[in-house]
Amino acid sequence: MTAWENKLAFKSTDRVVRPFDWGIEWTRDWPISSSAQDPEEKLIELNKLAIANSREFFAYKRPNDFRFEDGEVMFTSPVNTPYPENNLVRARYFEAKPRFKRGKKAVVLLPHWNSHSAQHVALCQGIAELGITCIRLSLPYHDKRMPAELNRADYAVSSNVARTIHATRQAVLDIRCAVDWLEQQGYESIGIVGTSLGSCYAFLASTYDSRLKVNVFNHCSTYFADVVWEGLSTRHIREGFLNHITLHELRDVWRVISPPFHFERYAQGGKKPLFMYARYDTTFPLRFSEQVIAAAKEHKMWHKAVVLPCGHYTLGETPFKFMAGYNIISFLKRHL
Repeated sequence: MTAWENKLAFKSTDRVVRPFDWGIEWTRDWPISSSAQDPEEKLIELNKLAIANSREFFAYKRPNDFRFEDGEVMFTSPVNTPYPENNLVRARYFEAKPRFKRGKKAVVLLPHWNSHSAQHVALCQGIAELGITCIRLSLPYHDKRMPAELNRADYAVSSNVARTIHATRQAVLDIRCAVDWLEQQGYESIGIVGTSLGSCYAFLASTYDSRLKVNVFNHCSTYFADVVWEGLSTRHIREGFLNHITLHELRDVWRVISPPFHFERYAQGGKKPLFMYARYDTTFPLRFSEQVIAAAKEHKMWHKAVVLPCGHYTLGETPFKFMAGYNIISFLKRHL
């Protein structure tokens, strides 16, 4: 399994080690501020303020330009970036097939980091086939939202500290806007499905949006910094951090995008989550996923946990992708 996982992981040969940057310029539009001059101290303080005022940090203004064209929902992101293509949010729409449709139900589906536009489409179609409308949201810097200078979605997660937070906040607010659009179309019961990085985004969005009651987290982990530091997929990002920042320091400046700092609020939301993870995962190491389950139990939170006998990349291969699809769709059908 490890050899198979490594083969799939290293199939990509275009990973780039980018220079370390605190990225303070990316904090200017945040609804919090710090007078600290040292960039590390400033980001530590901003993270503390963001967590203390998390509802405000993840608040947004609803877009007024929703439109539907050629099977795609589009709107302007409430978070502005220097890249016009990234500021236009896109989501493919898969309408529920009538045979198994029961009420106005829909899910927002978030793919994995560096996914391309054709990935997760089969899952969207499967969800729709069984009576639940699905919209596949392109993550920031992915698909048609990717700036021309990139081959990979490097600006979503990178060794630029504040830009990574900025992209995460943008993803969360884009998700909430997508839920607004679904509500406008008359959908009454709305869930969310996130995979890998999309799972982290889904967790944060659900924590701050009471409308997302049924949640599927396909791969789950704890601290954002730990995954980047230890994960097989992010070795090149860690290389950019070396000699500039330690793991402990990185945890401090990425607090606001790390699920453990939001878990108590999430647990109070009356959610129905499915935590699905892989026993041989070297991108989201197993002990991090087990810590998520331990936290759910500690908070006496209703949840379902599914452990698949594969790794992170191999979960997308036969037969594991069918096992994952069955668990995801059956959970949505039962609880949404």
